[in-house]
Amino acid sequence: MRRTAPMALLTAAVLAAGTLTACGGGSGGDKNTLKVAFPKDTNNKVTVRDDYVEMVARAFEKANPGKKVKLIPIQASENDYYAKIQQMMRSPKTAPDLVYEDTFLINSDITAGLLRPLDPYLAGWADWKQFEPAAKAAARAQDGKTYGVPDGTDTRGLWFNKKIFKKAGLPQDWRPGTWDEVLDAARTIKRKVPGVIPLNVFTGKGAGEAAVMQGFEMLLYGTGKDQLYDPAKRKWVTGSKGFRDSLKFIDAVYGEKLGPDVSDALSPNIQSNVATELMPEEKLAIDLDGSWLGQQWQPKGGGKPWPEWPTTLGRAAFPTQYGAAPGKVSLAGGWTWSVPRQSGKPDLAWKLIETLQTQRNALEWCVRGAQVAVRKDVAADPAYRKSIPGIGFFTDLVKVAQYRPALPVYPKVSAAIGEAMEAVTSGAATPEKAARDYDRQLTSIVDGQVVAKP
Repeated sequence: MRRTAPMALLTAAVLAAGTLTACGGGSGGDKNTLKVAFPKDTNNKVTVRDDYVEMVARAFEKANPGKKVKLIPIQASENDYYAKIQQMMRSPKTAPDLVYEDTFLINSDITAGLLRPLDPYLAGWADWKQFEPAAKAAARAQDGKTYGVPDGTDTRGLWFNKKIFKKAGLPQDWRPGTWDEVLDAARTIKRKVPGVIPLNVFTGKGAGEAAVMQGFEMLLYGTGKDQLYDPAKRKWVTGSKGFRDSLKFIDAVYGEKLGPDVSDALSPNIQSNVATELMPEEKLAIDLDGSWLGQQWQPKGGGKPWPEWPTTLGRAAFPTQYGAAPGKVSLAGGWTWSVPRQSGKPDLAWKLIETLQTQRNALEWCVRGAQVAVRKDVAADPAYRKSIPGIGFFTDLVKVAQYRPALPVYPKVSAAIGEAMEAVTSGAATPEKAARDYDRQLTSIVDGQVVAKP
């Protein structure tokens, strides 16, 4: 969702942008000032998260006289954001007091000793019972402790342009039942609507976890049970036909020129380009993407206001490979507010988390950010259900959504998958070779804790 920024821009954002109140030194330098680190979209027009966090910070300051909040928006690509906050959290001089954590990184950051468990605070917080069990589990580590409070989740599916579908003679209520039906629709569009990109599936290393989760795992999790990790055996899977078939799908998209140009597809800018250029300019027919996409087109805070999108775009669940039950696939993720271990003000940081996650503020964020609610009272609120077109569709996908393995080694596994995708997309390797290379790399990453599943 973010694009790579030059280091000078990143540094400027960390040191200055979005600051409500100045403070010197590190986290422990001023006992009355909280430092809050979170990602800023690389498209400066997209200010949805910035606006929301600033609103809550100002309300917190007003409700707590003498307390100040310094915002640290970090403008960087997804992978660069992860690296930056990990670097910041290692020292008490640079550690923020509150940090926005992707749930897929929580366990690796816990293993590195970067985060503080929140269980003592959660035990006395009545609102915690409002959170869905799956959302709680996403922030829970292998040690049984919880290291973050989720502010929403997300699901993934197919967005498609009804106008382009009409030109191609495809149905306006498109509901593909297999992978082949998705590819066939893309092939039809290529033939009948020249000049339009038929299908986008994020791929390669540039898009980072977006490519792995929104692209590859949406495919892999529809090929059969436990194709990435076998929880019963506590081992990672190698030799999987599902893995090879998923790479073959990627090969079909880019080998048949159904997707964006390879140079664009492998660029770290691809997510922003899809959301703020290709989709609103109606140059892309089908996009395998996330529930949050509509936030980009809102009149306030969106990167590309697009008033027509509610009637122009349709949504369809992504199918399993051959239509096997439950017939559709979605991956769920999300982010949490976490307290770095090096923070010198954990009590005050927790108080800000409580403010961020009141029912009222949680509803506000879900409405502004096109988030799938994790609080039961927010999910049941009519204002949420009516907040943005399609939110009910994506909320209902939570029922079939699956989660990535919540293990410390997962980020390394994800990087290896991204390399395999890039090799296939660029034509540097066949799907079979890329899968073999992945298997060798995986075996090394997880120290031989693998099980073959041909």
